[in-house]
Amino acid sequence: MKKILKLNKISNLVDKYFENYEYSDNCQNPEGIILRSFNMADYTVESNLVGIARAGAGVNNIPVANMSEKGIVVFNTPGANANAVKELVVSALLQTSRKIYDSMKWAESLKGNGADISKLVEKGKSQFVGPEIYGKSLGVYGLGAIGAKVANIAHDLGMEVYGYDPYLSVDAAWSLSRKVKHEKDINALYAECDYISLHVPYLPSTKGMINREAISKMKDGVRIINIARGELVDNEAMIEALKSGKVAQYYTDFPCEELIGVEGVVMTPHLGASTPEAEDNCAVMAARQLTDFIENGNIKNSVNYPNLSMPLSGIERITIAHRNQPNMIAIATQAMSNLGINISNMASASKGDYGYMILDTDGHIDQNTLDKLSSTEGFLKVRVIKVG
Repeated sequence: MKKILKLNKISNLVDKYFENYEYSDNCQNPEGIILRSFNMADYTVESNLVGIARAGAGVNNIPVANMSEKGIVVFNTPGANANAVKELVVSALLQTSRKIYDSMKWAESLKGNGADISKLVEKGKSQFVGPEIYGKSLGVYGLGAIGAKVANIAHDLGMEVYGYDPYLSVDAAWSLSRKVKHEKDINALYAECDYISLHVPYLPSTKGMINREAISKMKDGVRIINIARGELVDNEAMIEALKSGKVAQYYTDFPCEELIGVEGVVMTPHLGASTPEAEDNCAVMAARQLTDFIENGNIKNSVNYPNLSMPLSGIERITIAHRNQPNMIAIATQAMSNLGINISNMASASKGDYGYMILDTDGHIDQNTLDKLSSTEGFLKVRVIKVG
């Protein structure tokens, strides 16, 4: 029986997908791992492992580069928590506009004033005056599953919405309201918008992208919302901008020492996907992707290997995770020919430094043949999946 190891508590809705597996938090040498926030930095990978599924979008807790070199496919669940994050952004728009958090703290400080509270409220409420979001401009940086939902609901709330994404996919474009203005210049978006909401992944190229230079190009009194990743923002530059008034409010879902207690900062403890619905959606999506890969060799929503799927045919299926270098397809087909294996159907794709092949065969693959294929230069992990 194949094994799935769970490294975090996972929604019970996934249990039905793992009925034919040994599925537990302590199984040894698993074929698959499903997790949420468990840090795999020091995790010892066993020989049977072929796939890791993260029930969430970010994979910072998984050493992806190391897994890629071992031929282990890492999955995430983009879009499964999109509605939950979208709703938190709506809350953040209101929080940064109306100073709701500060006003709540102030209201609680009135305890003990008895009959004078009403007078104190009328006298003190003016310090929390803030603008309405209706008619204001919102810049959405990143128009993936979450960014598109944020853009659409902001338009429904009466905002003028600008979206920027140099890698806008066809699917994302179809999901956007026609009223959202697609801005091709990020500096123009900065200059036009009263609010900016970040929805890009954390990569070396995006680390600290909201820095002094970027902030200098924004409107005076801009309000910035970050429910993507804390590392996208240069905190030192943000603190300076808040003190000068260049930035009116900064909402972050990622508390950190230097921002605690800074005036103008509103923090929540990574609540973006913290709804039961989002946790269920992420878990189910992760489970379906992981089982489809283990059972059929199909890849969907991998962060390190290309998406690739093919209907089952033939007698056995061979999958090859390999380095993306010249002649890999020719090397694979020649190796199969040398071993006397007929290929009935095949598909291949590449992504960055890595590639993936699916080959359906008309015959059975013995262990000796599998070992010879696995030793081919550039092949990182070769698997045999029985079709019948």
